[in-house]
Amino acid sequence: MIARFCVAAFVAVLTISAAQAQVRAPSRLPDPRSEFVRQCAPRMLGRWEHPEEVCGCLHDHAAAAVEDRDLREALLRGISETGVPTIETDWVPASKQSEIGPTFTKIAKPTLQCMFDPAKS
Repeated sequence: MIARFCVAAFVAVLTISAAQAQVRAPSRLPDPRSEFVRQCAPRMLGRWEHPEEVCGCLHDHAAAAVEDRDLREALLRGISETGVPTIETDWVPASKQSEIGPTFTKIAKPTLQCMFDPAKS
């Protein structure tokens, strides 16, 4: 009898816990763009009047111009860590390291636009 009562109580607790878990709002994962701007903006302070705009523009225009995921992630990492477009060779697979130069050529115009007139991007 006691064993049945314990099992019933345990099942009731599990049921209540599961119901409460369904009621809670789903946990929000950080937005990648917001997280990038949060990491990037402090590097831009003192250089630019509106660092958040510059960082957002670099994310939305310069980095978005890079189709390759590895190169784009390396570029975003470089910007957020240094405040300037940078890609370290050890941040990308060896097979893609020859694409670093052409990547900078591709992002040159949108990067300059973001840095010197982010409102027009």
